[in-house]
Amino acid sequence: MASQDWFEKDFYAILGVSKDADATAIKKAYRKLARTHHPDKNPGDAGAEQKFKDIGEANAVLSDPKQREEYDAVRQMAHGGARFTAGGPGGNGGFDDVFSAFGGGGGSRMRFDTGGGSSYGGYPGGGGGEDINDLLSQMFGGAAGGAAGRGGQPGYAGYGAPRGPRKGADVQASTTLPFRDAVEGSTVTLRTAEGRTITARIPAGVKDGQKIRLRGKGQPGEPGAAAGDLMLAVSVEKHPVFGREGDNLTIDLPVTFAEAALGATVAVPTLDGHNVKVRIAPGTPSGRVLRVKGRGVVGKNSTGDLLAKVHVVVPEALSDEAREAIEVLQAEAEGVDPRAELVEKAKA
Repeated sequence: MASQDWFEKDFYAILGVSKDADATAIKKAYRKLARTHHPDKNPGDAGAEQKFKDIGEANAVLSDPKQREEYDAVRQMAHGGARFTAGGPGGNGGFDDVFSAFGGGGGSRMRFDTGGGSSYGGYPGGGGGEDINDLLSQMFGGAAGGAAGRGGQPGYAGYGAPRGPRKGADVQASTTLPFRDAVEGSTVTLRTAEGRTITARIPAGVKDGQKIRLRGKGQPGEPGAAAGDLMLAVSVEKHPVFGREGDNLTIDLPVTFAEAALGATVAVPTLDGHNVKVRIAPGTPSGRVLRVKGRGVVGKNSTGDLLAKVHVVVPEALSDEAREAIEVLQAEAEGVDPRAELVEKAKA
């Protein structure tokens, strides 16, 4: 029921609502503030934790119609409201008179001690140890105050918003994967600083530098609560043949001068160890990119392609016959300057 600290705490101000706020407004304000100041969102912040407790206590009182009525009456007395005016001859009973009505001593004084009890001068049998909660409960017809009387729960300082078992802390870790494992997915085994072994499944398609959240792989929670998460930073090793652009795999494809000039069908390796046939059109220049559909990274919603970039290989040694053939080609191309357009663009 009513508590001594009700005299000092403004539950309406704590929730940021007006004194005539309805139940819906109080509930909405409480939920918003509880999300903001929840201890799980503010680990190690004592101020946020205290604020969360105050919010819970305020909500527990104001959301209960009977407790809210009692609270409003107590606050009215504490601030000298219209129903309790200053005492004196012919006047209405003052604040002291209200309490004296329960102890038989007119004009006597109440003091609060640090131990939560109170002494009441002139109170029959009081002996200086009567609790303010018991006095207030007489006024409002309820049982003695305290955590249980206010609807509080053990383990949360008597406030009406129990914290409950706390989720385990998140853990930071890093790992390095071979290129193929990053593209195809893999299972890794990690060892924590305290010696725990964590086995985690890395999803297919993870990128170099990407951070992934592995649910339930962090620190164990309190009994009845979930474990924290593992925040894993991934580094991916280079591959000697393949590269990556988004969900596409890339490869440099060497072709001979004859294949590029005359056209050919060549084999291109894929990451899964197989080959695919790719058609080189006659007159294909070095640098042209050939696309092989569906041979890239397999994602959740789509699959990338394999991009083969043509590189025309110039022979370093020529036989006499090959040299003569190239000289014939050179003679036929006499007067053609492949750099003419480049020079003109450079001038512009």
